[in-house]
Amino acid sequence: MQSEIRNKPSFANIRFQLEPGETITCESDAMASMDSTINMKTKLNGGLFKGLARKFLGGESLFINEFSTESGGELVVTQAWPGDIECLELNNTTMYLQPGAYIASEPGVKLKLGWAGFASFIGREGLFRLKVTGTGKIWFGCYGGIFVKEIQDTYVVDSGHLVAYEPSIGIKVGMAGGIFSSFFSGEGLVTRIKGPGRIYMQSRSTSGLTGWINSHLW
Repeated sequence: MQSEIRNKPSFANIRFQLEPGETITCESDAMASMDSTINMKTKLNGGLFKGLARKFLGGESLFINEFSTESGGELVVTQAWPGDIECLELNNTTMYLQPGAYIASEPGVKLKLGWAGFASFIGREGLFRLKVTGTGKIWFGCYGGIFVKEIQDTYVVDSGHLVAYEPSIGIKVGMAGGIFSSFFSGEGLVTRIKGPGRIYMQSRSTSGLTGWINSHLW
């Protein structure tokens, strides 16, 4: 299977060239275009109960789409947000993704619901994360640009800017500063990252966008 991330970094999309017999799994509504030789099969994301859990607890779609072909063809998928897309190759390893970041994965990758902890819930990011594990490539997207940070000790991140992280990363939510600064600086609660490990961040946050829009509606 050949793949190419195009139109980086602001309006990235993924072009797959599937060979006969190959399959790719994608998030619901990710398909932008495809050859007529591509077949699409929609199924529950891990069964009814697991699919419901991922939808209502993990912020993911209830259904996923599997694309395959018997004669080869092109498939183009994208994300809802304007932004960049990253490709990672797992080798019997695990990554955690924020809700809505997942776009596509190869058949050897499994999608599960991982416990994010009460710290994540307090930081308004939910109790659960999407846990991707196995062997194969995964593609995930972000709002804005995406950049990588190797964490050795401790690092502070606004919760809305964290996209993905390795399982060795520890997360703790706390105030950005003192009580006055935390409530009146606009920063509020932040995520304190404990390494070692790698994190992926986005240059914009959806919560920041919705907050800006709401402030201009009244």
